[in-house]
Amino acid sequence: MIIDSQAVKNTCNASVKSKGFCFYKATNGIKRHLGVDSLGFPFFIHCTKASVSDKMGLIEMLSHNIDYFKSKPVNIPKITILLDHGYHPEKITQELEKIYPGIVTKIRFQLSSKPSKAQKKHEGKTGFVPVKARWVIERTNSWIERCKSLTKNFEITLENASAKINLCFIRLMLKRLALAEPSGSYIA
Repeated sequence: MIIDSQAVKNTCNASVKSKGFCFYKATNGIKRHLGVDSLGFPFFIHCTKASVSDKMGLIEMLSHNIDYFKSKPVNIPKITILLDHGYHPEKITQELEKIYPGIVTKIRFQLSSKPSKAQKKHEGKTGFVPVKARWVIERTNSWIERCKSLTKNFEITLENASAKINLCFIRLMLKRLALAEPSGSYIA
C-alpha cells in the first residue's frame, strides 16, 4: 500500500468547516489522503482541512478503517505501507497502537528510498529523480485530476469531497472494464 496526501484549493462553494491553510504547500483548501494498492487503485480515501498535518490525516484515515486491519488474519504477511519522508513512522505507529494494540502484527511502515547524490551522479542524472514506487500514487493523483470537478474542491462538506473521489474511481474502473475483452485481457 502506498500513502500520500494532496492539497487542493477550495472554491467559494466550500464551507468554513472544510477550509484550512496548508503552510507547506501554501494552499487554502482541503487535503486528500489516499492509500492505494500497487496498481494505483484506492484502498482508503479520507479528506481533511488542509491545515491537518499529513501524519494526523494518515492516523485519522487508518483509524476510520481499523476494522479492515482487525479482520486481517495474523498468520499472513504484514501489509507494507510505503510513505514519503514527510511522515514519521514511529510516531504514527505509537498513535495507532493506542487505537488498536495489535496493529503492529498486521502492518509495517517503510519510507521510500530517495536516490543519493552519488547514485544520481553514477546514473548521469541531476535534479529531481522520480522514485519508481512513489510514482504509483502520483499517477493516481493525476487520474483524479482528469475529473474536472476534482481539480478544486467545490464541495460543501468533507464527506461530499470523499464521495466525489469514490465516484471518480468507480467511473475509472467501469471504463476499464468496458474496454476489456470478454477473455479478461485489455484491448491495446
